[in-house]
Amino acid sequence: MRVVSGKCKGLSLKAVQGTSTRPTTDKVKEAMFNIIGPYFEGGTVLDLFGGSGGLSIEALSRGMDKAIIVDREMKAIKTIKENLETCKLSSSAEVYRNDAERAVKAIIKREMQFDLIILDPPYKKQQIVSLIETFDEKELLSNDGTILVEHATDVELPENIGHFVRTKAEKYGICGVSVYHKNKGEI
Repeated sequence: MRVVSGKCKGLSLKAVQGTSTRPTTDKVKEAMFNIIGPYFEGGTVLDLFGGSGGLSIEALSRGMDKAIIVDREMKAIKTIKENLETCKLSSSAEVYRNDAERAVKAIIKREMQFDLIILDPPYKKQQIVSLIETFDEKELLSNDGTILVEHATDVELPENIGHFVRTKAEKYGICGVSVYHKNKGEI
């Protein structure tokens, strides 16, 4: 596993030990970022199921200014911090051990808004729709922001969730990728 592109291109990333996380392959990561970017001119990314931190590190490498990375597993938090250090991106990220729903409540209190929200939950524990509904209700995504979701291919996500519309859906083996944006007709 490595950083695919940007200022940290080619740097190796550690995977979280054990079977509790499923790292995104470099091929899928590259395809995901080609859909939504591939590069950014600043912005803030929220990664609620951080795992190794690979997706948010990729976003930082490709031009995002800041990342908030959350995972509930201590070994994931340790791996994320090590990977950020390897990429010299520690000062660009805040890393928290928390579950996604509690983290969102804390973010709401901070009145934050994001340009990119990454959801890559464990395939067996889906809460994608309810999280996106909360992002909509609490206006956590900027008007031109993107929600990037990685999920199992057998997960059927709705075309519309609140004010968000799915603008892209792709399949890569057992991995599905869905991209949501605000419905421009409703802004």
